[in-house]
Amino acid sequence: MDASILVVGSDEFQTTLLERLRYIAACTVEVTSSPKEVLPLIQARQPDVLILQASQVGSLDLCRQIKQQTSLAWIYCILIAEQPQNAIEEILPGWNWDLGFRAAALEGGADAYLWLLPNHGNGDISWSAGLMLQNHLLQAQIQAGIARVQIYRNLMRTNDVLSAIALADPLTELNNRRALDWELPRQIQNARVRDVPLSLLMLDIDYFKSINDTYGHLVGDRVLQLLSARLRHNLRFQDTPFRYGGEEFAIVLSNTNAQEAQLVALRLNRSIGNQCFTVDNNRALNITASIGIASLQPDDDANGMSLLNRADQNLLRAKSNGRNRVICEGNQPSDETPS
Repeated sequence: MDASILVVGSDEFQTTLLERLRYIAACTVEVTSSPKEVLPLIQARQPDVLILQASQVGSLDLCRQIKQQTSLAWIYCILIAEQPQNAIEEILPGWNWDLGFRAAALEGGADAYLWLLPNHGNGDISWSAGLMLQNHLLQAQIQAGIARVQIYRNLMRTNDVLSAIALADPLTELNNRRALDWELPRQIQNARVRDVPLSLLMLDIDYFKSINDTYGHLVGDRVLQLLSARLRHNLRFQDTPFRYGGEEFAIVLSNTNAQEAQLVALRLNRSIGNQCFTVDNNRALNITASIGIASLQPDDDANGMSLLNRADQNLLRAKSNGRNRVICEGNQPSDETPS
């Protein structure tokens, strides 16, 4: 079991727990004293199991804080109280728990609440039996907690993989339209908060249907892959390309005004049209693309639908005006076919 445990308590409490925990293999154990100062450490280290000394001031509040934070609530919290009166009777069948504090601990989010016997007794058989039973219970709780945390971590890793798959286009390995629907509102919010420009390109391969009809869909797929690679190689690090659908692509240009977006679009248009696409050893195709540009305006909606629509309308203008050209908002020189 490869896991991490953080013990928060007094020096005596730490010593007692460390002696018990050394029997649990493959666990990294850290200790600290003050529950009031330990939250930043927990946020940084994110231990699998947190063991708190129940009698310390702030332990229950710390447990509540952890369970109220989504990023930390999965940590398995065990509150441990020192030896109560009549300790032997408490941990043997028929014990009488301190129900009030135990209830408060569980209501505060603790996953488990245990009593703690001292490591050394007077050789009493009942004490030895109780200590053995308590050690077994402590180890069982820790193992159960680690198992639960591991299930959570595995689930999160699976979710990350599934999210990446859901947001990726398998053919071109670019982000897909679903990813654009998520990313564009985020980019718009960021641009407005930082008061920086944002632009969007819509790019469409000219006469793509004729490529599929003439050479077949496998060749068409290869053209899409080659064009996607050419986009990646000719964009800046802050530019994000998406396969919008079919042979149409969207490119979000962060911190880019209309004039800069026009330069980026012209460069992409030339990089596509000026060099053949070598589909295989026997075939190289001349491909061109049309591009529409729109830049973020104060009255654009937060989801980016109006921005996307304007870029798409400019793309339609580029297609209807002869293709293989870039058109931005207004009557700009880029309405002419790039040389």
